[in-house]
Amino acid sequence: MGSSRFSAEEWSRFATTSFSGKSKAEVLNTRGMVDANDPSKLRNGVRESRDSAVNPRSTPIIIAGDVTGSMDELAFILLKQSLPAVALEIYGRQPVTDPHILVAAYGDVECGDRAPFQATQFEAGATALGTQAMSLYVERGGGGNSSESTHLPWYFAAMHTSTDAFEKRGEKGVLFTYGDEGVPPALTRAQIQRVFGTDVQRGYTTAELLAMARRSWDVYHLVIMQGNHARMYPQVLDEWRGLLGQHAIPVDDYTMLGEIIVSILQVRQGRDKDAVASSWSGDTSLVVRSALKGLTVNASADADAGLVAL
Repeated sequence: MGSSRFSAEEWSRFATTSFSGKSKAEVLNTRGMVDANDPSKLRNGVRESRDSAVNPRSTPIIIAGDVTGSMDELAFILLKQSLPAVALEIYGRQPVTDPHILVAAYGDVECGDRAPFQATQFEAGATALGTQAMSLYVERGGGGNSSESTHLPWYFAAMHTSTDAFEKRGEKGVLFTYGDEGVPPALTRAQIQRVFGTDVQRGYTTAELLAMARRSWDVYHLVIMQGNHARMYPQVLDEWRGLLGQHAIPVDDYTMLGEIIVSILQVRQGRDKDAVASSWSGDTSLVVRSALKGLTVNASADADAGLVAL
């Protein structure tokens, strides 16, 4: 997939038809994980990002969001605001070439969520990207274990993606996850079997999973500071910084998630973070500046920072 390009005009038509004037409940109305997004049913076992005549130097980007009860509002914000902001600003600011975006959702595999991980295809066109995102099931599950399964997108990226960017050019994709809780210390063999349908010899620690993903992906986690959990428990951000180093990004306003993602891509490209923050106007500039505060080097240079088990 990803054989077209995003345009503001096409997105406007899609948004008007799909969710303009509708409530969150009316838009995010999928009642269970659809087979097309089930990682255990992927064709050839992988999601592919391939170059094309329209996108000759594709850059794979994964945006994986927490869809447990505390984070369900962000799924709506992502669809209405963040996805078009990411796509349009990437074309305008050009921090990467020919973006292919895959939207994923994760919950809590430890607490019995029915759909602890879902993954769309890599898409570039506005209608395809929006339609895929709308197909995700917002389960609103989770539990009282102070963590969500952020390591599932890492395992997926490491084991179930195939990209021309990395395989042809040695260029890593970029993986963004976001949520307001910590991550479990390990992913068990039984959990991998349940979610991905594959029988592996053993489970993996969270540090191992991160290292596996980082072989072909630059990994960031956006720590949502709004709501109850991350603000109530400051150790959440400390925990993420211990694991990811400066790639743990605090987000003070989740309505600006898209702008923060694009800004991270610009800094990753080598742009000065203060110049990037100043390029936005008003409150957006302040939120972006706060998010980028600890980001001092590009993703590859920081790839081995903080590789410790939680």
